[in-house]
Formats: sequence, C-alpha cells, structure tokens
Amino acid sequence: MPIRVMLVDDQVLLRTGFRMVLAAQPDMEVVAEAGDGAEALEVLRSTAVDVVLMDVRMPRLDGVEATARICSAANPPKVLILTTFDLDEYAFSGLKAGASGFMLKDVPPGELLGAIRSVHSGDAVVAPSTTRRLLDRFAPMLPQTGGEPQHKELERLTDREREVMVLVAQGLSNGEIAARLVLSEATVKTHVGRILTKLALRDRVQVVVLAYETGLVRAGG
Repeated sequence: MPIRVMLVDDQVLLRTGFRMVLAAQPDMEVVAEAGDGAEALEVLRSTAVDVVLMDVRMPRLDGVEATARICSAANPPKVLILTTFDLDEYAFSGLKAGASGFMLKDVPPGELLGAIRSVHSGDAVVAPSTTRRLLDRFAPMLPQTGGEPQHKELERLTDREREVMVLVAQGLSNGEIAARLVLSEATVKTHVGRILTKLALRDRVQVVVLAYETGLVRAGG
C-alpha cells in the first residue's frame, strides 16, 4: 500500500505544491488536507493516515498542540513538523509533543520524500544533525541542570547504553555510532531499542530531547 499522507497548513498554495510532489510518487498518496490543527484532528477521526506533514503556526489550533493531541491517541500516525524558519520557537516544543522529525518548508523535494519514507518505516530521525542544531539553538529553553543528569530513569541504563544515548543525541547515525564504538550496526540498533524500552520513549528524536533536557548532553558540547 502507498504511504497515506496528510497535509496540514493554512496556506493553500503550499499544500498544493506539496501535493504535486507527493502525487508523482508511486509509493505515496495524499489522502487528506487541513487548514489548521483543529480541522486536522477532525479529519483524522474518519481518515486513516500514516504520516502527517504539520505546519507550526496556524489559526485556531497550532501545530504543536495538534501534534500533542495526535500523538497521545492510540496508534497515531507519524508527524513531521514543517516550519518556515529554523529559529521557529515552536519547533522544539513540537518534538517534545511527539513529532518524529523537524524540517524546513524549503527542503529539496528529494529530502522531503526521503524523510516521509524514513518516518513511515519507523526510523523517526530524519536528519540527526538538523535535530541537534535545533536543540542547540533552543538551549536557553531547556531546564538548567547541574552535576549529574537529573532523571532517575537514566539509572536503568547500562554504561554502554548511556554511551550510545549520548552519541544518538549528538546526531550520529547507527553506522557512525558503530564505527565510533567498534560495534556492529545490529548491536547498536539493539542498544537503541533497549534505551527506547527502558525510558518509555517513542523514537530516537525523543531520546535526543531527553538527553538535552536532563543534561546528559549539553548544547554545543
């Protein structure tokens, strides 16, 4: 089956452009559109969707709150946050709300399509370096912690798992982590899976957010 995509943006012209790009792909289908977060929630009640491309700044209900509500539901679709500026103050909140990635609206078509496929397959982190730069930019918004990372759940991780978590938060792919730690990619994938399970996290983006929030990784460090 093709990947069922929903476009959520208050600008009709942008939705039209994205729809044209996606319609040309044999493995994708735009099954729904909405002009704001409130309409998106309404449409999702009766439409099966795999991936939602979510704008941030919209009337009535913004993309952050809409993302939080979507991701809190049972078996939710994946959400990709789309924004005009990489300084958008809502982007970090969108990731915390459960979005699987963050992209700029002027992203090249090939990257957007690759991002949708990656998220649909469960990979979640579209561009780790982009996520890291975003979190670095918004470091002042994060809680200031001193000394050891303040999150009791981190104590459940082994030393190796904590090491892997730090590298994930620094934007490294599984292959890069494997090379850094002299492990196989399969072993790294296993470690990442255990981290997600132990910390009750949805995906790698959530791992990055938690690592920065707890001080396990410092912005710019």
